[in-house]
Amino acid sequence: MSSFALLLGALALGYLFANRQWMPSSAPTVLNAWVIRIALPALVLVQIPKIPFRPELLFAAAGPWMVALGACLIVPLMGRMLRWDRGRTGAVLLTCGLGNTAFMGLPMVQALFGHEAIGTAVIADQLGSFMMLSTLGVLIAAVFSGQQIQARSIALRVVLFPPFIALIVAVLVGAIGGWPVWIEPVLSRLAETLTPVALFTVGFQMRFGDVWRLRTPIGAGLTWKLLAAPALVLGAGAALGITGDLRDITVTQSAMAPMITAGIMAADAKLEPPLATAMLAAGIALSFLTVPLWTLLL
Repeated sequence: MSSFALLLGALALGYLFANRQWMPSSAPTVLNAWVIRIALPALVLVQIPKIPFRPELLFAAAGPWMVALGACLIVPLMGRMLRWDRGRTGAVLLTCGLGNTAFMGLPMVQALFGHEAIGTAVIADQLGSFMMLSTLGVLIAAVFSGQQIQARSIALRVVLFPPFIALIVAVLVGAIGGWPVWIEPVLSRLAETLTPVALFTVGFQMRFGDVWRLRTPIGAGLTWKLLAAPALVLGAGAALGITGDLRDITVTQSAMAPMITAGIMAADAKLEPPLATAMLAAGIALSFLTVPLWTLLL
């Protein structure tokens, strides 16, 4: 219960600080840098060496890929049926094909399943959502905005991303037996900042002004992201014989709200920025209801 109180409290504080203008509007840039360059790499470095590799763990990485690739099939069909333009289709595809498996997923998985579940959740985030963002996400933004696609820039983005570098280091450290006893406590203390800082940042960036006006594309996109996509992953797990915490954590990560970074990418690519922002706000708010319901169902 205390973990969930921390989630809601940090989110509410971020929203309050933004509404009261108690911090500058540029604050999320600084806070995101802390999360991405320090807290998340520290968490990866602590958790990954502790996970004994099993082939089944590939299912955790595959979950976000199923969500994104499924969206690539479903969202364009919805767009044609509802007569969306390219900008609207691209915005819905980016925001509802990629989940917030880091900023929201890791804290919520910890609250729902305990600290020992973080390692599996990190695999879903790094080998799933991040890889999708850095490859398919960039491709979607380029195609729907008419930009040129540069394979070299995509490859550099993946290789130089701090959490991905931390993932490679963590795998090597795990192979040689883990960290020295004096290093792990330092990394753990840095990793503990992830939950409050990440969710404060999410709350700070939530905007609800356009949600009702854009309710049709938001409703269509979130029906996929919060309901149909996790059902797809659950069905795939049943077909593959995946059970227990691995299945539950992967489905939970697949049910997370739209990814903030994907929304920012959509806005930067001029893919209907108001829709991208409203989709994030509505998705984050609704996910606090739908994610625990998925957990109860599992």
